[in-house]
Amino acid sequence: MLAQNPGLCLFAGRGAQLLAGRVARAMGREVDPSLVTTWTNGEIRAQLQTSVRGADVFILQSFADQVNDRLMELLILVDAAVRASAGRVTVVAPYLPYSRQEKKVRGREPISSKLVANLIVKSGADRVVSVELHEPAIQAFYDIPFDHLSALGVLAEHLRASGYEGKGAVVVAPDEGALEMAVEFAQMLEAGVAVVFKRHPDEAPEAVESVGFVGHVAGKKVVILDDMILSGSTLINAAEMMLQKGAREVTACVVHGILCGNAVERIAQSALKALVITDSTHPPLAEQCPRIQVASIAPLLAEVVQRIHRHQSVSAIMPRELARADQPAAPREGSA
Repeated sequence: MLAQNPGLCLFAGRGAQLLAGRVARAMGREVDPSLVTTWTNGEIRAQLQTSVRGADVFILQSFADQVNDRLMELLILVDAAVRASAGRVTVVAPYLPYSRQEKKVRGREPISSKLVANLIVKSGADRVVSVELHEPAIQAFYDIPFDHLSALGVLAEHLRASGYEGKGAVVVAPDEGALEMAVEFAQMLEAGVAVVFKRHPDEAPEAVESVGFVGHVAGKKVVILDDMILSGSTLINAAEMMLQKGAREVTACVVHGILCGNAVERIAQSALKALVITDSTHPPLAEQCPRIQVASIAPLLAEVVQRIHRHQSVSAIMPRELARADQPAAPREGSA
């Protein structure tokens, strides 16, 4: 017999079982049961095992590995909720797949991030929640409400406990694309800012070369900040450069720890003192590396889920909005 609809239902795809459990505990509840399996021919089978008629349904999914299967799982779970007469369906995907393919770089390329947005919207989702998008403009691909969360507050709290704050610390952007986020993070830690300039050789687009640096890190504790880590090349190269320039120690801080291929092994053998990631993903083998530390975003997601359910403001709890609230309003043109 199905459980009675509690008003709010929280389900998880197979990529987010660990994170969903943490979110549920932070909410003082359990993840609602669902059946998600794979048929012998590779097709995904799913069944929600709680009544969702009229309910506010939240579906969590993560994409550290098996990205295409996890994406299909998410779409099928959303479809299942819609066909079971859910009142509203919110997708909670802290790391959105294909988010690095948000524009055409060369001719005859797809915009895969837009395709993913179309699939999620067409599946029946009413709202999307994500964390630290690779490009904030990706929100515009969705013709439904989109909550873009920041994990910088969670990471800053973790780093303060390790003494990374004040004049003795410097936040380094590993490339010019991460500079805006690095400046925001440095303000949280009351630390300095620096930036590494890199390029991808035409003959090897996935390779990374550091070609320049602006800033002062000699004698400082350095934090290299980025939104995601895949192979680790960018962060490892930046860490070596910082030590060559006299940094006392170097820690990397990344929101989404994808850590594909032999990235974990490379981090273990690198010059980094530590790599701090969030649990937006659950990369295989990460637990085997003592240098990798995890700062959980589960309390943040739990708060956001409850705020959405209660029709309360989400932006009000974000660091960027809080920072703006501390600034005096700009005078209107022509005002006295």
